[in-house]
Amino acid sequence: MQSGQKFRDALNKNKPLIIPGTINAYSAKLAEKSGHSAIYLSGSGVAAASYGLPDLGVTTMQDVLIDVKRITSATSLPLLVDIDTGWGESDQIAETIIEMGKAGCAAVHIEDQVFDKRCGHRPNKQLVSIEEMRSRLKIAINSKVDDSFFVMARTDAIASEGIDGAIKRCESYIEEGVDGIFLEAVTSIEHYKKLKNHCSVPVLANITEFGKTPLFTQEQLKEVGVDMVLYPLSAFRAMSQSAEKIYNSIIKDGTQEALLDIMQTREELYEVLDYYNFEKQLDDKLPKN
Repeated sequence: MQSGQKFRDALNKNKPLIIPGTINAYSAKLAEKSGHSAIYLSGSGVAAASYGLPDLGVTTMQDVLIDVKRITSATSLPLLVDIDTGWGESDQIAETIIEMGKAGCAAVHIEDQVFDKRCGHRPNKQLVSIEEMRSRLKIAINSKVDDSFFVMARTDAIASEGIDGAIKRCESYIEEGVDGIFLEAVTSIEHYKKLKNHCSVPVLANITEFGKTPLFTQEQLKEVGVDMVLYPLSAFRAMSQSAEKIYNSIIKDGTQEALLDIMQTREELYEVLDYYNFEKQLDDKLPKN
């Protein structure tokens, strides 16, 4: 089955579909082991985790594609990928969609910020016109490698145009043929409800920590009709905090023993990786006496 169809099937079976962020292949395997039906690769996560850079449009398509390939090779879960603004004009957007499809990506979201984009929860975001965004979307949709590939439009318009301006944009993007809508930096649960009244495609809620959007519960979001709930960097933030505690403990305390309770054990790691099966295959290759 094509990865895009897997994503669509997961969306149909889960109300709402919960999509956790996975910043690398091992994170993806953990999410799959936990029973999730779809996963996400954040542009901010790639920038921070893979390159030690801020989410300011610094990373390229190739930078993200490396992590996409690693993740899709490690898990069977459909992967939604953040492709920012598409990294360029028409030819580059087309190449991005083609390469993402070839790499096993199931879905993407492309946003209506200018090329020199900013984090969706930071000030001074600048948007392209509706017409320019529709052009991006048309190219993306027409460049699908597979018809089931899921193209989502993200709008950052609430900050500068309010919810009515954002809805106007979403309606236009839907007319262009997008498969879903990502309304960024929502500040009121009523915004989702209002959008759903004007929206004929699935809607995603980005429930990221420490941003503009309150941490609405899945039940609250379900009640207002949200179809997908995204947790883009929750696991990464927890991993980073734990790692920092370990680094500080090694210097300050001279031992990591007090922090063993926040560590995954060797056996737990081996279970996720199917380590013993791989080891047995090596053993079977050894010369028989």
